Amino acid sequence: MNIQCPFPFAPLGVMAAAVLRRLPGLIAVGSSALWRPVPWPHAVGCCKKSTKYLARPDQPKLAYKKIKGRSPGVIFLPGFASTMKAQKGLELEDFCKSLGHSFIRFDYSGCGASEGKFSESTIGQWKKDVLAVLDELSEGPQVLVGSSMGGWLMLLAAIARPDKIAALIGIATGADYLINAFKQLPLETQKEIEAKGEWYLPNLQKGSEFHKIPYTFLKDAENHRVLHSTIPITCPVRLIHGMKDDHIPWQISLNVAQNVLSSDVDLILRKHGQHRMAEKDDVKLIVNIIDDVIDKLRTMA
Repeated sequence: MNIQCPFPFAPLGVMAAAVLRRLPGLIAVGSSALWRPVPWPHAVGCCKKSTKYLARPDQPKLAYKKIKGRSPGVIFLPGFASTMKAQKGLELEDFCKSLGHSFIRFDYSGCGASEGKFSESTIGQWKKDVLAVLDELSEGPQVLVGSSMGGWLMLLAAIARPDKIAALIGIATGADYLINAFKQLPLETQKEIEAKGEWYLPNLQKGSEFHKIPYTFLKDAENHRVLHSTIPITCPVRLIHGMKDDHIPWQISLNVAQNVLSSDVDLILRKHGQHRMAEKDDVKLIVNIIDDVIDKLRTMA
């Protein structure tokens, strides 16, 4: 099998990653990490702006922060129960500012500084939030960067607004994850959760804490599955996943790569990567991928 490098980076020996590239009739595997230098601000948070709110008829106001710049813009979609203050969101904001590209980060309904109750949130509601940001706040083509559950939402948004999406970058993409995790429980446990109306899912990021997920959330999520058939997305897709992720299996990202219709799909597996993908080398890899995708989109314009 030929070794293929999906990005023109020079190898960096201190990192370990497996790179899978989807080619016509072939998935090629590489064993070295990929790297090249990119512009980088001196400190995270060097360009903070006050929070603004997107008002919507009969919908909760969404808190957001936006940096104006050229196209394509970048929009960060945080993970489940996370907010726009997540470290990756701050890092990406500073990086996009250094490149001169527009950037938006925001809180879903019921999360962070946005209005609404978390207990009433659903995948369907959060999908509406993403579409509202795309429709009301962004201009021109956008690169969606989705982390964990945000990776699921980026797929749903790309299906709903194909003309607005220039590319997708998924970080530990959690497509259909909660549905599949629930269905793997013993049938008796599933019935108990249905009867109680909520599921206490261990929060692997915070030791003994739990996420309390309403059963209605799970039922709604069923309506937004994407891995049961071909995913009708044709834009470039880049997926990054840690093989030490103890929350969302890396095989989910592989399933997304296999199911998406686009032929321009790269999957990078970080051999020692964790779920959060927030280590310094992880973030550098993410911004290098964003930079590479933006360069590619310029040549295609």
